[in-house]
Amino acid sequence: MKCFHFSNAGGDPREVDDSVTSKASKLSWARSLSVASSTLGSRRSEFDSDSKDFSDSVEFHKFLSQKRANDLRVFSFSELKLATRGFSRALLIGEGGFGCVYKGVVRVPNGHANDGSLSDMDVAIKQLNRNGPQGHREWINEVNLLGVIKHPNLVKLVGYCAEDDERGIQRLLVYELMRNKSLEDHLLGRVPSTLTWISRLKIAQDAARGLGYLHEEMDFQLIFRDFKTSNVLLDEDFNAKLSDFGFARQGPSEGFGHVSTSVVGTVGYAAPEYVHTGKLTAKSDVWSFGVVLYELITGRRAVERNLPRNEQKLLEWARHYVSDPRKFHLLVDPRLEGEYCIKSAQKLATLANKCLMKHPKCRPKMSEVVEILGSIIDGTISEFQCSLQAAVSEEEEKEEKLSEEDTESGTAKQGNNYLKKVLDFREMMSLRNKSIRRLDWKNWAPGLVRTW
Repeated sequence: MKCFHFSNAGGDPREVDDSVTSKASKLSWARSLSVASSTLGSRRSEFDSDSKDFSDSVEFHKFLSQKRANDLRVFSFSELKLATRGFSRALLIGEGGFGCVYKGVVRVPNGHANDGSLSDMDVAIKQLNRNGPQGHREWINEVNLLGVIKHPNLVKLVGYCAEDDERGIQRLLVYELMRNKSLEDHLLGRVPSTLTWISRLKIAQDAARGLGYLHEEMDFQLIFRDFKTSNVLLDEDFNAKLSDFGFARQGPSEGFGHVSTSVVGTVGYAAPEYVHTGKLTAKSDVWSFGVVLYELITGRRAVERNLPRNEQKLLEWARHYVSDPRKFHLLVDPRLEGEYCIKSAQKLATLANKCLMKHPKCRPKMSEVVEILGSIIDGTISEFQCSLQAAVSEEEEKEEKLSEEDTESGTAKQGNNYLKKVLDFREMMSLRNKSIRRLDWKNWAPGLVRTW
């Protein structure tokens, strides 16, 4: 099937090795907030000589810088050191190629009061490893972008720290804390609870809205370039937000169909035409989104080396089941324990296939994906409501039937008791003294009779 076209696992020298990234993470923040590995850093220097990152554009950088100061707070290094208790290992929530990520509490202006008062805010603080060669460029990318871009489905950058002293370069980023970790954590069972089917659909829609905003709703197009489950974070209400904009790239200028750039990303998520040619378009993100949809359906990773060889690549394994309605249920995450709508799952797989079309122009826009997901969610909710109503009606019928049976059995018991008493009396009347052959009234006495 064309929708399952997949690049060779190791044939292209441009393909990014994610071995460092996979080893580096400790928790969801490690995967979602770490930006680059040493492998990526070396490949950047190899392929990026003739390509321009969007932050290198003077006009674009000027545009971002004009707004940045008003939207981001500049923290001092001492503030962030205090917020993390001296970067205590007890507050470490992740570690990756970029550096370490700590949980902390900072003082920020109280948005609900106009008196200049401050309030405490829980944050995630990402510290660039100053001894490592990678990460500075990605740090600039995130500060430039998240200082300007605001959307409910993009993680909020609270502020940053940039200090140079005798200790060296200090580069830190301060984000809102996402309490429910990443989508990857939930799908891979790192948290005790299992995401319900309707929650998975809503998370997919939130992520699609975030990508749609980057692609279609801003003054300039932005291509995420590294969309995956570890970069989808969940807040306390399970609203999904995109994180880690270190590899984000400005889209092609008007009149151009693509951007030629170095190949960065994660194996299993990068679009094959991008991996093979370095030609980047917004449809590359759409491909990655299709992979994530299959992860939501199956509860499996895009690439899992611990599985049998024929099951390691999700898209190759899934195609054996998705086309056969009789086998489709074998595709669905078993941790759902049957608590899902099969029609909804099939529609989601159909949407994933559209996102995974071989030719980029055949893939839908993210705005179209948002609409399709909306209709799937509406249909699923309606289906669940009908099923619930049918279950309630069935339960009521059972209770009514049991009530009727109880009434009938009660009447029957009364009749049986009366009949037993009559028979018992007749039996007593027929009792005669064997010697005199007549009823011995003196020796006869009524007794208890079992009626059950």
